[in-house]
Amino acid sequence: MSNRLSATYHIETATPLDKAIETMAGEQSTGTFVKIPGETGELMAKYAARIEEVEELGLVDGPSLPHARKGEIIRQAKVKLSWPIENISTNLPNLMATVAGNLFELAPFSGLKLLDIGLPDSYEKVYPGPKFGITGTYEKIGISDRPVIGTIIKPSVGLDAAMTAAQVSTLIHAELDFIKDDELMGDPTYNRFTERVDASMKVINAYADKHGKKPMYAFNISGTIDEMKQRHDYLLEKGGTCIMINLIWVGLSGIQEMSRHTQMPIHGHRNGWGIFQRHPSLGIEYPAMAKVWRLAGVDHLHTNGIRNKFCETDDSVFASIKDCLSPIWSDKDRAMPVLSSGQWAGQAFDTYKGIQSTSLMYLAGGGIMGHPGGIAAGVESLRYAWQAAMEGLDETAARNKYKVVDEAFTFFG
Repeated sequence: MSNRLSATYHIETATPLDKAIETMAGEQSTGTFVKIPGETGELMAKYAARIEEVEELGLVDGPSLPHARKGEIIRQAKVKLSWPIENISTNLPNLMATVAGNLFELAPFSGLKLLDIGLPDSYEKVYPGPKFGITGTYEKIGISDRPVIGTIIKPSVGLDAAMTAAQVSTLIHAELDFIKDDELMGDPTYNRFTERVDASMKVINAYADKHGKKPMYAFNISGTIDEMKQRHDYLLEKGGTCIMINLIWVGLSGIQEMSRHTQMPIHGHRNGWGIFQRHPSLGIEYPAMAKVWRLAGVDHLHTNGIRNKFCETDDSVFASIKDCLSPIWSDKDRAMPVLSSGQWAGQAFDTYKGIQSTSLMYLAGGGIMGHPGGIAAGVESLRYAWQAAMEGLDETAARNKYKVVDEAFTFFG
């Protein structure tokens, strides 16, 4: 059992390693550049950051980042620091300021990346995790034991409320489980949030009344806290079952407030994450960010999918998916991974092989709407591809068994 916060970093420095790491620890706890009155040994022992582990990784020829101090020898290392919980309490913004604050600006470093966070045991009672998570999401959609098959409303912007509702009607009648707003769609003059909700929920509620199953639509409510609460309440009144938030731009405090307020799952879109992750020697890796978002109460977390349209590697995608599915303390605090970005039926086989789980959302735009057999065939191709993968069939056997899967491979492959 531990009541200290810890963080693991990849660092690069031309400063002697021990001195550079001491600078990190000092900057993020009790230290300053010169000894000052009140900085007693007792205070330092109780509240200073502690260097827990150091693993030297080798030398590099030159600095990874600009504006770095030059030196003849540049070392890389993996470093773990820890802090007493008294420094932070259970304040998530303060936690992030501690593990990812001024560190990135320190002159001795030509590279610094936060890899992961270790949470104090005392956080479990304060932050139980997502309110709905994987189990609650399946219950609301009315399925289990397979991926949630979904899509994104496209075009991203430009559709009015009636056009959106018409597209929703087509998609749910093709037996799609889940639909989401694009992250760019908020409350534009040509498609006001309330009008979009009115039109789309009318279609969804009518479908649910007839078929006894309600597809989930994640409406983007991102805005000020007051706006988000108003939009949440309006959607709930109309029978909605999911809200979407642009996580990075709304911020931790906004997410926490909406988690306390919401009566629906929070679909967390991580747009902007590349700012923090893309450079190998700068930023924050997904495990650290995803942990904090889960503490704040996010139920669904985007991870990208394999062979995606972005720069992220398949290994990174698999690691992100597994991170969402791994408990912090218990299965209740897991988040549902959301796989998207250029997905179609073909990636289902390698995805299942890589994660050995179906507790996920599998979202496809062109992979559904671009299927040569039409939208319903596109939905079927994803569902049958996952069914075949779960049965242990390879791609060839699945193509032989399911015509819509074969058509998907012929067209997309």
